[in-house]
Amino acid sequence: MTYKLNILYVMQSKLTLRMEDAVIRKAKRLAKQKGQSVSKFISKFISAQPEDADLEELPPGTASMVGVLGRDTDEKAYKDHLEDKYL
Repeated sequence: MTYKLNILYVMQSKLTLRMEDAVIRKAKRLAKQKGQSVSKFISKFISAQPEDADLEELPPGTASMVGVLGRDTDEKAYKDHLEDKYL
């Protein structure tokens, strides 16, 4: 299905997903609460995910440390700190 949206053409395709009945019921309930179809609800969720998200799964120990240093951490200063501490 293709439709025109403010001079932008959007192509839509059909997708079939298999999931547990409980997950399907939850998806339908959440979509209904938002006044959306399940397709629109899932589409918005996926679209909200950052494009540059690292899809590689990290080991649990590493994953628990992601973001601990914050975004403002200077990598060189951190490396210098580690050298001073351990060398």
